[in-house]
Amino acid sequence: MFSRLLAVIVTLGVILFAGWWSLKRDDIPYEQLEMIYASSDSRFLALDEEKRIHFRDVGPREAPTIVLVHGFSASLHTWEPWVADLKRDYRVISLDLPGHGLSRCVDNDEIGMEQFTAIIDQVTRALKVDRFTLAGNSMGGGAAWNFALAHPGRLEGLVLVDAAGWPRAAEESDDRPFIFRLLEIGIARELVKDLDMSSLIRPGLEDSFADPAFVTDEMVDRYASLSRAPCHREALLTLSAGRGTRIEATPEKLSAITVPTLVMHGELDNIIPASHGEQFAAAIPGAELKLYPDVGHLPQEEIAAQSVADLRDFLARRVTTVPQDGGDLPTN
Repeated sequence: MFSRLLAVIVTLGVILFAGWWSLKRDDIPYEQLEMIYASSDSRFLALDEEKRIHFRDVGPREAPTIVLVHGFSASLHTWEPWVADLKRDYRVISLDLPGHGLSRCVDNDEIGMEQFTAIIDQVTRALKVDRFTLAGNSMGGGAAWNFALAHPGRLEGLVLVDAAGWPRAAEESDDRPFIFRLLEIGIARELVKDLDMSSLIRPGLEDSFADPAFVTDEMVDRYASLSRAPCHREALLTLSAGRGTRIEATPEKLSAITVPTLVMHGELDNIIPASHGEQFAAAIPGAELKLYPDVGHLPQEEIAAQSVADLRDFLARRVTTVPQDGGDLPTN
């Protein structure tokens, strides 16, 4: 009886190992990823011989500057609809945070908000941009409000798009996509860190939109491929496990932000509740709030035209003098 049970266990183990091995995927070299996902506007800031930060810098040099920062596991591609519109009248800098997109990892033991705010500071100073409007989505929104606190004199405006950082209340249900909750489990992270994650990435992305039809095969492939850049999976797992540096928002902290602020949030966000957007807006003095019905976690993609129009209106009224409907400034 025992020998039969042992045989069954061994057989199951072999089957599971074979399945795991069949899904195992090697890293994709940066050079190969750059051939696919870099564009003619792509630039790289070298921090040393191996560490480089990918960014794009478009629009008229003399125009007001907007810096765009993406969320967890995403890349600067999430901002393409906004960039296409804004670059007529603004200098637009979008960047890949360390361990994301085409940026190398900086230090995965120190990855998190402090590292991200330092990178935003380094990139903008290297480009000789002294003052700018900073917009961030999700984790990038968390980096944005942390930057506002750390470097208040450098910002002309702050835009928080479904921003992270407000602590989840005990009574709030956890409706985040399954992939994010799964990766909080240590053994799950170890098992999946070298695997093809496409089957989990697709439902995670679909949960990020109110309308899952926004998720395309190309989008899933991009997220999956960029996550397989050397060291990126380790970076993402470190962040998902909460081992990276995190800073929680409080009304007391945010009351120190005096820069004009716009808070955008999709009411059907399954990752960060819309109530968090309301709390950000209430805590930051003078902040404006835009809540979007029937919109999920990525308004910059799901309702690109409406959200960028709201941004233009905010900038025209409270930050810059650039015409709301476009101007005659030259573009690059």
